[in-house]
Amino acid sequence: PFCAHVCYYCGCNKIVTKDRSKSEPYLELLKSEIDRKAELLTGQPIVEQMHWGGGTPTFLSDEQMVDLMDHLHKRFTFSTSSTADYSIEIDPRELRPCTLKLLRELGFNRTSFGVQDLNEKVQKAVNRTQPESMIRQVMIEARELDFRSINIDLIYGLPHQTQHTFAETLDVIIDMSPDRLSVFNYAHLPERFKPQRRIKEEGLPSPEEKLAILGNCITTLTKVGYHYIGMDHFAKEGEELSRAQSNKVLHRNFQGYTTHGNCDLIGFGVSSISQISDHYLQNSPDIKVYEDAIKNRQLPVAKLIETDKDDLVRRQVIMELLCHDQMIFSELDEAFEIDSREYFANELSQLEPMIKDELLVFNQKGIHITEKGRLLVRNACMVFDRYLNSSIIQSYSPSAETSSTANRPRFSKAI
Repeated sequence: PFCAHVCYYCGCNKIVTKDRSKSEPYLELLKSEIDRKAELLTGQPIVEQMHWGGGTPTFLSDEQMVDLMDHLHKRFTFSTSSTADYSIEIDPRELRPCTLKLLRELGFNRTSFGVQDLNEKVQKAVNRTQPESMIRQVMIEARELDFRSINIDLIYGLPHQTQHTFAETLDVIIDMSPDRLSVFNYAHLPERFKPQRRIKEEGLPSPEEKLAILGNCITTLTKVGYHYIGMDHFAKEGEELSRAQSNKVLHRNFQGYTTHGNCDLIGFGVSSISQISDHYLQNSPDIKVYEDAIKNRQLPVAKLIETDKDDLVRRQVIMELLCHDQMIFSELDEAFEIDSREYFANELSQLEPMIKDELLVFNQKGIHITEKGRLLVRNACMVFDRYLNSSIIQSYSPSAETSSTANRPRFSKAI
């Protein structure tokens, strides 16, 4: 959870400190949690996918990363298949000279670089200054080390962004040729996230400008050979995500789109989320609460949701809309033994405004998201989210989450 610098846009659970020694006691707690959960697992499950996120994973020293990876390999069996995904999020500012090489030696085959924007004025406004030359250098090094897939994260909706400035950033990123791109929407919620209070609202682009930025982004990237996977993800034609979507086996979890939808997700660390069978668990975001639980040999779980049949039906609908731009009635009927048109009669009526605006098509077979509607697919998903306050469903705003709904268990948000 540690970061050496605070990015003003950030809504993640984090501990901002320049004191690198703080990571050592945390790692001991983390290893204890790994031990405890490994003891509870039955059989010998194979790890097909691993992701190190944060915070800033590369806040750890090289020695600490070696130690943590060794510990994981002692407790779990890692797949050696060519389809296994072992990824890590990287802040380019936090890379030491040999860190990328070490990560490759440790088995990571995917990496994601947090760029957000290359415009200097935007970078200064969000306290994340990193020159284009730095990004180019780490991209070159990652290619030379033969990482199977390189992702770049961008954010639209940041202060001082315009269609023109974001297009300039995008042109440079396209020239760097990442395998995947994640283009996230910035949701300004200063009442929830203290660092965002340092962002001046008058500098933020309007919702209309944000939507235009996203639309231009989709047009530009598809013209140069990227496939719009959906919502916030792009992948080169022929890349694994593109193939999975074409073959109707694409899934989405808390980490985004994935080709490993059949796996349980086990989270470790402060605020981490697990999805095991039909249960969702989240660790405490409070490091002191987390520490006390681990030291008492307890799981540091703060939230537990056991899904019922209705949750599972709705989860499947949202998954299909986000991954495949459609919901087929007959498939739902067979999978859950329901009459989906009757089951969702109320929700289907709520979609009428989107149908009139040609954002989706509704017929006897099901619901189909139009090309124009893909920009707002999350809004269609919201209709099927029973935990969401229905009062905001009528809005097509790209940032629909409000403080009154933020703490509810949300399948449209989770997926």
